[in-house]
Amino acid sequence: MSKNEKHLPVVLHDEWLRPVEKQLNARHERARKRYAEIVSSSRSLPDYANGYLYFGWQWDPTLDGWWFREWLPGAQDVFIFGDFNNWQRTEIRLEKDERGVWSGFFPAAMYRDRLKHGSLYKIHVHGPNGWHDRIPAYAMRVVQDDDTKNYNAQFRLPEHPFDWQGDQFTLDDHSLLIYEAHVGMAQEKEGVGTYREFTENILPRIKRDGYNAVQLMAVAEHPYYGSFGYHVSSFFAPSSRFGTPEELKELIRTAHKTGIAVIMDLVHAHYVKNLNEGINELDGTDHLYSRPGAEGDQPYWDSKIFDYGKHEVEHFLLSNIKYWLDEYHFDGFRFDGVTSMIYHHHGHTEFDCREKFFDEGVNEDALTYLTLANQLVHTFRPQAVTIAEDVSGMPGMCCPIDEGGIGFDYRLGMAIPDFWIRLLKDIPDEDWNIWEMWSVMTSRLPSVKTVAYAESHDQALVGDKTIAFRLMDKEMYFHMDRASENLVIDRGMALHKMIRLMTISTGGQAYLNFMGNEFGHPEWIDFPREGNGWSYAHARRQWSLADNGLLRYKWLGDFDRAMIALVKKYKVLEDGYPWNLQMDEQNKTMAFAHGKLLFVFNWHPTASIPDYKLPVKEAGCYTPILSTDEKRFGGSERQALDGEHFSFEQKDDEGNSHPFIRIYNTSRTATVFLKNE
Repeated sequence: MSKNEKHLPVVLHDEWLRPVEKQLNARHERARKRYAEIVSSSRSLPDYANGYLYFGWQWDPTLDGWWFREWLPGAQDVFIFGDFNNWQRTEIRLEKDERGVWSGFFPAAMYRDRLKHGSLYKIHVHGPNGWHDRIPAYAMRVVQDDDTKNYNAQFRLPEHPFDWQGDQFTLDDHSLLIYEAHVGMAQEKEGVGTYREFTENILPRIKRDGYNAVQLMAVAEHPYYGSFGYHVSSFFAPSSRFGTPEELKELIRTAHKTGIAVIMDLVHAHYVKNLNEGINELDGTDHLYSRPGAEGDQPYWDSKIFDYGKHEVEHFLLSNIKYWLDEYHFDGFRFDGVTSMIYHHHGHTEFDCREKFFDEGVNEDALTYLTLANQLVHTFRPQAVTIAEDVSGMPGMCCPIDEGGIGFDYRLGMAIPDFWIRLLKDIPDEDWNIWEMWSVMTSRLPSVKTVAYAESHDQALVGDKTIAFRLMDKEMYFHMDRASENLVIDRGMALHKMIRLMTISTGGQAYLNFMGNEFGHPEWIDFPREGNGWSYAHARRQWSLADNGLLRYKWLGDFDRAMIALVKKYKVLEDGYPWNLQMDEQNKTMAFAHGKLLFVFNWHPTASIPDYKLPVKEAGCYTPILSTDEKRFGGSERQALDGEHFSFEQKDDEGNSHPFIRIYNTSRTATVFLKNE
């Protein structure tokens, strides 16, 4: 971080921020000062974030034994117990130092045959809230007993440490194409999928489909499966319900070998309230990792929020980030719930004026923490990516730290799926406003790299609907066979392809898809719960639908692969803003360019126009290379795909000459043309 300058680049690049320059300077100086304090005391930010190498179980080769340490400043007594001492709660008392760290040493001579790989343990904490058996915050493996459903921490000492085989992965492709996935529900069987099954069955699909990054959800341990991984209990333990830590590492190593980056869905916005499994009141107080009282609650999510201004909490979270990068070789993070983190009101307000980003509603501690988090990621692993889930549009979120920003590489374009849902839900096809469509897709600052997506896991959860299900609803259950004729299905198939192509070609510099949505998965996500009889029927992905050559799902999947291949080949995402060529509201037709590619979208439900004239960026010959109406994608193929469209010159009202071409502009069709050299 550079010292504060008179005018930060974030302000110089955006006139809208000039009135709040003082606040931005103060915010930048706050983060710079904290960074300087850390470097002064710990040499570097990565050295500071080494909590996982100090707390928990640590081998001491000099003393020939294991140390166990846990930060519990409010506790009056702390004991450790487990199967290694026949679960005697008060036999082994830990010692407390002046920082509130409790520790104990376990000589190998005494414990080598008792403290083994797989040994189960807990800590017994006496605090202001009484005596409780707890799981340490730095536990790196937590397992559930099948009979009692009780969770225990597990001691890890594998005979052979995992061999990364020189893994030094770097994503060379600058077009980030993200396949969002959940390991547990990635299999077709009714049950919980595993890391091993994901490696063997799903990674090859992701590679074949052309995506170059997989974003794994629900990685950190969470006691309730139906929370989708968002109520984290153990931040340093990968979920044991999917397999072992070594199997997760094998998944990541295999992904790297096939050219796929692995991004972790990181939940630092809140944590589970549970005392039995989580870190809430771990030392007996209500202000260990949170602020005391109601200030420590996330009322909208029934969870607890971190006290980002407390240095020990900051250290815990930064150590967690480095741990996943170091120990598991993740290639970056999607930071969940950033809007909730950075506002005391958690984003529950209208962001209708500039001052809302700088008033008392802003959690400045959280912004400082996120700035340090990005600095850490990019220092320790320069090629790693960070993505912010922020719906508020906080200025500087994706601006480099040295320029006065918070340092994220990308933001999620959350307005895009919201727009598509509103359009499909509330507005008849013939009333779609193509200017509004264009505005929503391209509404971003040039410097703010955006992950565009038509739908993610949020739109697939029970209570909501995927785009495919909104378009075709119950008809999907009866008319998705290729022989069936159904107008609802025909419309749905056409718009499903167009919406995806529009999103990826105009919405941002990266693209995201939730698993199964690429072929129009028909069912919502509903995890096992009492209300559905603890069923896994809707907590899985039915890949057989896409593989069945007699069903239309295969056509949608084939189109997605062709679309991704085109975007990669012609570097569409790297091209920046599309070049707007024509907006024909009467015929619901828009045309825009990316490099040598011409995109034409006819959103009209019925109007197919022969000899349709449209402008092109450069004179030449244009040939169609991809159409949503191709027969191989379930379309009618109403226009010749081997046709050549030669440009001609025509003068405008001011006498200036421009090149045009003529095409058969078919309804509900998107076509991509290539200008031949």
